[in-house]
Order: sequence, then C-alpha cells, then structure tokens
Amino acid sequence: MIEQSRLSGTTESTTASVSRSGRTWIAVLSLGAMLAVYHALVRPWHRTWGATDGEVNRQLPGDDVVPEPSDETTRAVTVSAPSTDVWPWVVQLGQGRGGFYSYTWLENLVGADIHNADRIVPEFQELEEGDSIRMVREDYWFQSPATSMTVEHVDPGRTLVLRGHDGGTWTFHLDPKGEETTRFIVRGRKPRNRTAAGYVVRYLAYELPHFVMERGMMLGIKTRAEQ
Repeated sequence: MIEQSRLSGTTESTTASVSRSGRTWIAVLSLGAMLAVYHALVRPWHRTWGATDGEVNRQLPGDDVVPEPSDETTRAVTVSAPSTDVWPWVVQLGQGRGGFYSYTWLENLVGADIHNADRIVPEFQELEEGDSIRMVREDYWFQSPATSMTVEHVDPGRTLVLRGHDGGTWTFHLDPKGEETTRFIVRGRKPRNRTAAGYVVRYLAYELPHFVMERGMMLGIKTRAEQ
C-alpha cells in the first residue's frame, strides 16, 4: 500500500513537471510567433508610416550628416495647409518652447514637464545652427546628453535638422504640394556606432514607443496647421 502511494506521488510529480514544461514551451513559441509577426508586418509598417516609396528612397537635407546609417525611419503625413502655416509649429518644437504636440500625459509621467502650445509663439520662431532643443526640463533628475538635441541645419520654412548626442539626426522637412497642401516628412537616422546590446534595446524598448510619440507629434502639428 505504501509502495503504491509512493508510485502515485511520483507519477503526479512527473505529470506536473511535464505540464509546467509544456506551458513554458507554449509561452516561448507564442512569444516567438508574436515577435515574428511584429518583425515581418508591424515593424516595416511603422518605420515608413504614411510615406510613399519615393519619399522613403529620396535624399533629404541632413542625410549627409549620417551618410551610411545603421537604421533609418521615414514617416509622412499630408497637411491641408500651405507650408507657411506648418513651419511655425515645427520651428518652436522643444521642452520649454512649443512642446512636442504629442501625448503630454505620457511624457510627464517621467517628469519631462512638456506643455504643448496651441498658438504660434513669436519668441520661439527663430532657430540657429548650434542652438539646443531640450527633450525634458533643464533640471531633470536624469542628467544626460540624450535629453537634448542640437540644431544641425535650418532652412527657414522648409527644413529643420536636429542632431543627437550619438550623432544621429532627426529631420523635419516640408514639401509643398500646391498652394494649400504640404507633405510633412520626418526622418530619423542612426550612425553605425552601436553595440549589439544597444541594437537589442533599441529594437525592443525604443522603436515602437518612439513611433507612437512621433506619430502623435505629426498629427498634432497637422491639426494645428489646418486650424
């Protein structure tokens, strides 16, 4: 009787172990399937959101700063307004300036102190090469070169190119399409100086959240310019 009890207990333990192992493999395979779908379908879509093939492949001002990028995104949106109505919103981007016209509740969850302007602010309409554009407030708890960008190039009314601490660029380009329509193109380029760990972190933790915020910014500028 005792021997049967021991055998029964061993069988139950083995069955439970096999069951846990099965659930682990199912979870791993499910995660792998989701990553495969993301990589094959979702990632290519969000990296070129709204952009035509021509816009993705064309040369933009600022591309020469990072001539051989390790990573590039090109996104675009049509604004039903002349470029002269879009530019004032672009040029006042930045913390302590016009904000980023995106989801401030997300930005401010980490204490960035972003406030989006709903009007054109005259004192923020001038930028020069070398000017600093902050991503977070000046006394932010995490002091890092990554919390600001430098104006690399500015062509008033047409193009603004910002450069990050890692040498990467963030380009905002206006392409007039008639008197009342503008294609607003945003391109990000990263240089070939990243570690393997850096690529993994960017892929898993940065790309998708950045797309969500950048898309929000582009639509925020579109809405303001069209009003």
